Amino acid sequence: MEKLKIVKIGGNIIDDETQLTSFLKDFATLKGPKILVHGGGKLATRLAEKMNVPVQMIEGRRITDAETLDIITMVYAGKINKNIVAQLQKFKCNSVGFTGTDGNTIVAKKRPITKIDYGFVGDIVRVEVSVINLLLINDLTISFCAISHDENGQLLNTNADTIASELAIALSQEFDVELYYCFEKSGVLKNVEDDTSVIEHINKSTYQQLKNEGIIYEGMIPKLDNCFYALEKNVTKICIGKPAMLFNSNIKFTMIQK
Repeated sequence: MEKLKIVKIGGNIIDDETQLTSFLKDFATLKGPKILVHGGGKLATRLAEKMNVPVQMIEGRRITDAETLDIITMVYAGKINKNIVAQLQKFKCNSVGFTGTDGNTIVAKKRPITKIDYGFVGDIVRVEVSVINLLLINDLTISFCAISHDENGQLLNTNADTIASELAIALSQEFDVELYYCFEKSGVLKNVEDDTSVIEHINKSTYQQLKNEGIIYEGMIPKLDNCFYALEKNVTKICIGKPAMLFNSNIKFTMIQK
């Protein structure tokens, strides 16, 4: 099977124009089929503040009312996504920018209201791979933003880590998929204040132990849950760390193992 790299980049890269350009220049050089997944960084928050739209966050998750969804769509699917595609074209990497609505690729359902009403937030129901495969076979790189839809005309804000994981799972039927989560840290750390304290390998057993000891907590838990779920669904390689891990074999990072 041909290798496919799926790379999710964090807000720290998106928010820094110089860093984003440098990353995309390197990303364009990666051989073989590849997909980029991104969220919105702080730009959506800054635009909401300019437009006097309240920004509501609960446990690090954005509450997405109708006004916020409009802003997210403009920022994620418009400004950020098209800037990424334009940069990739500059670096001779033929690319298309997608939301989950394009080609009916990512179908979700509105998250049910329990203790918290997250608004127009989507939980993924399925990924349709036919259009994605067609583009990849024809040497097109796809840049996905963190928006899906419900097939009834409703856009939904959807976690970018989950989109990357679900794409990896769906495409593992056709490709040998490698999934990379790139962010500002060198990997999962024993000490969050020490970027050299990288835990280089984590399996299910050590993951539970690290959670029990309070070393892994808060925002890292959903990311790692996505990783282990993807491993169970035949994704062959999952790595967490700085973008340099894609291009430099000497860089330390965290590899997730069964």
